[in-house]
Amino acid sequence: MPEIAEKELPQNLKSLWLKALSAVQTGNLTYAINLLQAVLKDAPGYLDGRKVLRNCEIQLAGAPKKKGGLFGIQTGGMGFMKLASHAKKDPEGTLPLIEKELEKDPYNEAAAEILFDIFMRMELHDSAAFALEIVRKGYPENSKLLHKLADFYLTHNQALTASEVYNDIIKHHPTDSVAIKGSKDASARASMQKQKWDENADMRTLMRNQAEMEDLERESRSGLTKEQLEERRDRIIEKYNTDPNHLLTVKELAAIYEQLEDWHNAQTFYEWAHSLSSGDVALATKAGHMKDRAAEADLKQLETDAAADPENEELQAALAGHKAERLALVVDEAKKRVEQNPTDPQLRYELGSALYNAGDHSGAIPHLQQATRNPHIRTKVLLLLGRTFKAKGMFDISIKQLSDAIADLTAMDNTKKEVLYEKGLIHEEMGDQSAALDCFKQIYEVDYGYRDVAQRVESSYK
Repeated sequence: MPEIAEKELPQNLKSLWLKALSAVQTGNLTYAINLLQAVLKDAPGYLDGRKVLRNCEIQLAGAPKKKGGLFGIQTGGMGFMKLASHAKKDPEGTLPLIEKELEKDPYNEAAAEILFDIFMRMELHDSAAFALEIVRKGYPENSKLLHKLADFYLTHNQALTASEVYNDIIKHHPTDSVAIKGSKDASARASMQKQKWDENADMRTLMRNQAEMEDLERESRSGLTKEQLEERRDRIIEKYNTDPNHLLTVKELAAIYEQLEDWHNAQTFYEWAHSLSSGDVALATKAGHMKDRAAEADLKQLETDAAADPENEELQAALAGHKAERLALVVDEAKKRVEQNPTDPQLRYELGSALYNAGDHSGAIPHLQQATRNPHIRTKVLLLLGRTFKAKGMFDISIKQLSDAIADLTAMDNTKKEVLYEKGLIHEEMGDQSAALDCFKQIYEVDYGYRDVAQRVESSYK
């Protein structure tokens, strides 16, 4: 069964579809959902209709539900087990039943997985991918379903999209070796597809390029001195001047500039390599990192110059202006990433952190609160939330955030010490010396040399 477009809808369903669109425009989402479910019951391959339906459900249901169940895992219960069994016997007939469940919880992972399996059996491949893309937005930490989605994209020759899914997995599970390898392999395959390195390519050229790549990687690992790197840079520049459009030469030159920590030139040549590669994602990422490094280096140099000449008002003003521009740029980039993937807790944390650093504490709070959904970054999010409320003078709420962070920590590692120290400082500001001292003592008992806790604790006995 193929997916269909609007023009292929029968007249009676097209009439319902247009009524549904009108209901969406007037904000009558409940009525729109009923109409769209009726359309999809008779036209299960109408993906555009399913997308509008899911968008309406998400608007009514709100953000993904906090996971309950064992260890925070969302469970489907007996109802979904029956649906899965029913789907094996009558896949198309089960679709309306699943849609009724998704009306209550459009991000439901169990329902999405059943939906994916049904669409695959019906050969509605785009619809299958869409079912798991909703999970990717709502619960990006669900590595099982994201792996399933990445495998789907690889099987259907969408290596670039598969690479993006693997990268989402790595954000939440940085030690997932399968995702790490999958990301590299998919990125390489995407690069080959974009450059049309298919079976018609000249095999000798491919072998020569592969040999050059291996030489480049071997030399980059050899730990050359700065002088040796500069000599090698000059040799590559000669090659580049001969043919500035040779991708491997440009990549090699970019890598040399990166090793030399010449961030501006590294950014320039990674961007040029990205252009020559017809959109290699890895090269775009590299160029972005080099841009950040270059901005950081410029700021550090300006700070050094300003510290050496504190009476230079022009220099001090330039430093203040550069810092403000840098903070604004970081906030702007973080906002763009959140707009592209609003359900990613890691991106929410990065935006909240950027806003906090920019002094917009009220703006940071809602993003940080959403970021606490990711258990892998929850502690550092709570720590920053504590500092944010502290900056607003809301000490009692700040203490609550830090107490929640401490409750999640068992071992007295550096993170727990940092949270305890911050909590102690806030207790001091509140005038609660006893509570403050208790925080400092917990650190003192295991790490005498941590910051100034020894002086704080020992002075209390005098």
